[in-house]
Amino acid sequence: MTLKLDTTDIAILRTLQENSRITNKELAAKVHLSPSPVYERLKRLESEGYIERYTAVLNAEKLNLGFIVFCSVKLQKLNTDIASDFVAKILEIPEVTECFNISGEYDYLLKIHAPDMKYYNQFILNVLGRIESLGSIQSSFVMNPVKQNYGLKI
Repeated sequence: MTLKLDTTDIAILRTLQENSRITNKELAAKVHLSPSPVYERLKRLESEGYIERYTAVLNAEKLNLGFIVFCSVKLQKLNTDIASDFVAKILEIPEVTECFNISGEYDYLLKIHAPDMKYYNQFILNVLGRIESLGSIQSSFVMNPVKQNYGLKI
């Protein structure tokens, strides 16, 4: 059962989206409560699944992974077993940072981080190309990231 969020819960979530390393004391000050009730609310938000995890946003360029590709994938045919097998394989590929089952002409949309075009070419041939159920792909290369927001508007 999920509880309805009040304005303080929303304020906590907004603040954590901006900086998840904030201390409980600092968080309490920002939402105008004492640390103990904020801690209890935070634990509830975690246990209720509003907060899935805490993470650091890394600089892909500095890590030589700034070549971003959105790869649309169409499977040869689609059923539960084939889709499950495809997803299991994708979950094992570290270059694929996001995967979405989509509607339309393609079945999946992958976000892939690579060092460069040459690496991506080899990735297509030696990694994605070895997935037997794969029918076709279409790659779109990011020329310039305009907006990358990891939070949600709440």
